[in-house]
Amino acid sequence: MSETTNDGAVAVSDRPSPDDGLSAAEMAAKYGLAVSGARPGLVEYVRQLWGRRHFILAFSQAKLTAQYSQAKLGQLWQVATPLLNAAVYYFIFGVILKASRGMSHDTYIPFLVTGVFVFTFTQSSIMAGVRAISGNLGLVRALHFPRASLPISFALQQLQQLLFSMLVLFVVVIGFGSVPGLSWLLIVPVLVLQFLFNTGLALIVARMGAKTPDLAQLMPFIMRTWMYTSGVMFSISNVLVGRPEWFIRALQVNPAAIYMDLMRFALIDGYGASNLPPHVWAIAAFWAVVVAGGGFVYFWKAEERYGRG
Repeated sequence: MSETTNDGAVAVSDRPSPDDGLSAAEMAAKYGLAVSGARPGLVEYVRQLWGRRHFILAFSQAKLTAQYSQAKLGQLWQVATPLLNAAVYYFIFGVILKASRGMSHDTYIPFLVTGVFVFTFTQSSIMAGVRAISGNLGLVRALHFPRASLPISFALQQLQQLLFSMLVLFVVVIGFGSVPGLSWLLIVPVLVLQFLFNTGLALIVARMGAKTPDLAQLMPFIMRTWMYTSGVMFSISNVLVGRPEWFIRALQVNPAAIYMDLMRFALIDGYGASNLPPHVWAIAAFWAVVVAGGGFVYFWKAEERYGRG
């Protein structure tokens, strides 16, 4: 707009802005602006994750390939590492400490190897998950994507590694007298439930590790304690005979023990249902659903804070 001054000149003044008087939030709403990295709703978040499914799979495969790329034996370490661990545990617990009580030699070795392979699946998923955000800050800060993609892809990486290792586990089990049968079909639901459980834990520790990087240094001690109380090297029901029943049941319903025992029951002829706690499948499903669902929501609630410094 314009007006005439006393000397006859025409002065031009700024036209009032239609945004005058609007707050920052009102202006953002008017022009359809959103906070960068804002957390979407839970349903929308799941939809975004599904849209990144190809990235999640490709990222997990790339990590798996690169894991042993500098070693001369390459991917063979995926099998050699748990087998060497099993050999050490057999010498210490099977030979020196006689932890195989109640089981024959042909049952104990497959029992031990199965426990090591299955527990390593959970252990590796958690150890990778705790660094999923803090160890990939460059990726988190450079690109916009659902951050849950990272811990999920790490859990998927460990599942692929276990599937590769299962071929050797089958050879060990068959070599000690177990014959493939219908019970081997139970391997599929056991792995599905354990994968869901592992993914939930990976999501939980990923959020915790993003805020407290030192958790990665503490986690090996936590995992070692968990391993020794989960019956990886010994049968809980056999070794703890005479202990209070509630104490034995508490250790048996530990999720790591549940998934190991279900896998042993599926694979080993000499490991019968008497070694399993009551309602074992219901307990396995409970751990998988509660930890996966709870872990996913727990991680999603902090979506805006990942990579913020």
